[in-house]
Amino acid sequence: MATCCGKQSKAPANSGGTKRVALVGNPNVGKSVLFNALTGAYVTVSNYPGTSVEVSRGNAVIEGGQWQVIDTPGMYSIHTITEEERVAREILLHEAPDVVVHVLDARNLERMLAMTIQLVEAELPVVLVVNIMDEAERMGLKIDLDLLRERLGIPVIGAATARKRGLDDIRSAIAGYRCDAGNPRRFAYSRLLEHDINELAGLMEGEYVISRRTLALLLLQQDEEITSQVAHREGEGYPVIAEKVREIAFQRRESFHLDLSLERKEIVRRMVQDVFVAPRERVTTWAERFSRLSMQPLTGIPLLCIVLYFGLYQFVGVFGAGTVVDLLEGKFFEELFNPWITGVVKAVIPWEIIQELFVGEYGIITLGIRYAVGIILPIVATFFVFFSFLEDTGYFPRLALLVDRVFKRFGMSGRAVIPMVLGFGCDTMATMVTRTLETVRERIIATVLLSLAIPCSAQIGVILALLSKAPGALAVWGVSMLLLFVVVGFLAARLLPGEPPMFYMELPPMRLPQFSNVVTKTYTRMQWYFLEILPLFILASVLLWLGKITGFFEKLVDAMTPVMAFIGLPRETAVAFIFGFFRRDYGAAGLYDLQSKGLLDARQLTVAAVTLTLFIPCVAQFLIMKKERGWKVSTAIGVFVSLVAFGSGWALNKLLLVTGLLV
Repeated sequence: MATCCGKQSKAPANSGGTKRVALVGNPNVGKSVLFNALTGAYVTVSNYPGTSVEVSRGNAVIEGGQWQVIDTPGMYSIHTITEEERVAREILLHEAPDVVVHVLDARNLERMLAMTIQLVEAELPVVLVVNIMDEAERMGLKIDLDLLRERLGIPVIGAATARKRGLDDIRSAIAGYRCDAGNPRRFAYSRLLEHDINELAGLMEGEYVISRRTLALLLLQQDEEITSQVAHREGEGYPVIAEKVREIAFQRRESFHLDLSLERKEIVRRMVQDVFVAPRERVTTWAERFSRLSMQPLTGIPLLCIVLYFGLYQFVGVFGAGTVVDLLEGKFFEELFNPWITGVVKAVIPWEIIQELFVGEYGIITLGIRYAVGIILPIVATFFVFFSFLEDTGYFPRLALLVDRVFKRFGMSGRAVIPMVLGFGCDTMATMVTRTLETVRERIIATVLLSLAIPCSAQIGVILALLSKAPGALAVWGVSMLLLFVVVGFLAARLLPGEPPMFYMELPPMRLPQFSNVVTKTYTRMQWYFLEILPLFILASVLLWLGKITGFFEKLVDAMTPVMAFIGLPRETAVAFIFGFFRRDYGAAGLYDLQSKGLLDARQLTVAAVTLTLFIPCVAQFLIMKKERGWKVSTAIGVFVSLVAFGSGWALNKLLLVTGLLV
């Protein structure tokens, strides 16, 4: 059984002499950047809470020793509130890391040191990394790290991990950490609180990973998980502890949480005195000016429009879905590759029915791979370049603050903008990220809106490329999506029971992204996305081929023909909707083929684009919905979305016919 600083750990012993180091801290302070630097392995580094919800682990060789590095979700305190904080504390309590690296933002040193005090107080093996020092220095802030090290009694390192500054010192501090290396200070509270803490701690006899002093404070804060753990460890002695907690809680029922918070603030205030020095006139950097502009409605909304126009429309829509798709799908596949591979397959395989499987109308190569590589790949690639660039600038948390007031009307906080924006890349991935939202109600509303009105990157890229050729069509599609998003979100917020969510978010520094980070993140996301979609596209081609040779596909198209006629579309459009069930982007690519053959006029193309965008989630998204929300909720969302899609298609078709628009 591993030991640390004289306390026994209940975690399993590390195999092969591998030690553990856990990275902890508030969201957006650079933990994931440090994780990547230590391990050499890549995880998505984001400026928004969510990417570390599932704990990332990596192996590292640090000064000749084998280490497992654990990147924990963001946490603000050992007393947990959010699911992310619970996960992070579980690691500290049950895995007993050999070193705990607390990463904080140098610009917010005083606010974040409160958690450092809690970690030291818990008698955990803490190394403090004061990160983002480059931004702090640029703002004219001065931090005396030596004095802070002396007052805390633990190793303290200044760093700017995004700029690879301080990494060698961090490695040395981790590898050289010894339980007796530091001399952690004890932080004294008021006489009354100290008396209560000592009384409770003196009643405990069990073995714990963290100090009894910290356990006493958590018991007084009514922490349910800690209460359960103490009850289990103390056994027959717990009723005495529980009675003492009730007695103290009754005596201090009106002020305990406030008193504890104020006392910790006072401890931190005294600690940073002469450690943290701000200039009389604070230096305002261009990044701070831009940050303020991006969060104020008067300037933030025009800025958002500029970002969407140049990022989504020009880069993803015009360049990705237009120029690159024309080159790959039109020139390479249609003119060169497909005719060549068709000849090869027909020469090698004598049976026509098997030839159809590979190079027929729904062939694995001529349809599945052509769609995946020729149409979907360039659109998704350009979107992820755009997304990764924005992500590294620190723009997304500011966008969340900008839209928070509006999103509150839809039953969500500004934090929900993260899965919504991510949905423009992949709705399946975005549905997974909804788990980071505070309440079940908020997660359901976000899932409904993702399933209904948020097109994925490939789908939006194809639609932008198709509708931009018809004057007014793109505007009609955009207004329809926005209107339905607003109406459904507004109604959901009023029909689903529950309270509006609270909203808070750390703001990372705004900075120019590093080219290598953008490339690495884009490549990793593309690899994940492509490995997911290619098998599905191949499976769809096989099923369509089976449907064709058995006649089932034609029967399915026949069955959908009245539905297509109901919304004013020709029979052939049913094929795109069948494709869309396998993947939304597959269906959008089907529209691309229909438009290329001249089977849809501007009105029909717009109606088809709106209906297909709203149509039932693809198989992958539905399966993730089932995993996250359960069968009942997922099925209800699927039925609701399908009814809204075809109802909206019918209404839009009638409106366009009556008004004579897009004729």
